[in-house]
Amino acid sequence: MSARVLKGMVVSDKSDKTVVVRVSRRFMHPIYKKYITKSKKFSAHDETNACKLGDMVSIQECRPISKNKSWRVLTEEKKA
Repeated sequence: MSARVLKGMVVSDKSDKTVVVRVSRRFMHPIYKKYITKSKKFSAHDETNACKLGDMVSIQECRPISKNKSWRVLTEEKKA
């Protein structure tokens, strides 16, 4: 089984070698038939501290690196 890959925006880069990425998803409500946007924040490992606030990045699931960090940054899609 391959690891999950998600795309999101960097919302915090204050920690060393760690970025917080907000991943949003849109889906239709089953009863009201309206589109809803929900988001979740993931802590991801950024070895070179290259990602900055507002960057669009791809993150991939990996082994646990710390208590809250089990994702790593794959690529930077777009600079802020």
